[in-house]
Amino acid sequence: MFVVSKLFWMAAQPLSLAFLFATLAFFALIFHRRKTAISALLVGLIILFLTLYTTLGSYALQGLEARFARPAGDPAAPSCMIVLGGAFDTEVTTQRGGIEFNQASERFVEALRLAQQFPRSKIFVSGGDGSLSGSYEGDAAASERFFATFGVPAERLIGEPASRTTYENVENSGALLERNGLSNCLLITSAFHMPRSIGLFRKAGIDVVPWPVDFRTSGIVTPALDFTQPTLNAQQMATAVREGIGLAAYYALGRTSALYPAP
Repeated sequence: MFVVSKLFWMAAQPLSLAFLFATLAFFALIFHRRKTAISALLVGLIILFLTLYTTLGSYALQGLEARFARPAGDPAAPSCMIVLGGAFDTEVTTQRGGIEFNQASERFVEALRLAQQFPRSKIFVSGGDGSLSGSYEGDAAASERFFATFGVPAERLIGEPASRTTYENVENSGALLERNGLSNCLLITSAFHMPRSIGLFRKAGIDVVPWPVDFRTSGIVTPALDFTQPTLNAQQMATAVREGIGLAAYYALGRTSALYPAP
């Protein structure tokens, strides 16, 4: 299932879809299917235009981020924090070592802030190698260097290095949390990723307190044309589409009890 999901996303992301429809148009022309070629090319161009030159991706992502609001203040001395992986550039860190973050770095920055504020809380990092090759270190491994750099002792860390997907994050965490006597942990992950994550934890019967971070929209985005930042627009659209597919797939597979989990 893991490999299937990876291969599916390679084809289903917006820019790949635009390319696939352009390819279909090319072959349709070769086989003298003019109407099919025109239709496929038109669909590909529409996908490309909406992805690159509108704010629809950011608008959709904003909706996901609004599902679980940012907390108004700090928690009351949490006993533990669950940090979902996906914040380290593990392809780089595997070869070079060190600490190299991607756009989701706030997951670990916030965990560090709370760890320093609440020195008795445990930090549970769930994240293995999510690549198809399986040749990179995961976030659980890379995070040990990160927290050690800022003086967080190793005995406060609990690593779960085997998971490759959000579903596996939850599936592999239950027993470890129980073994360490941890419950009602803060769940720290990107705001857009929180609905799917909460749905999985609820289905697994693991009580967590949502603690969304890594907001990627202003919160006031409206659908509009935007020719100023096509690269960012494409990235936002891809993230929103991927999360939407993930929500639908997990619900269809019975891994969550709600299509769009809410507080």
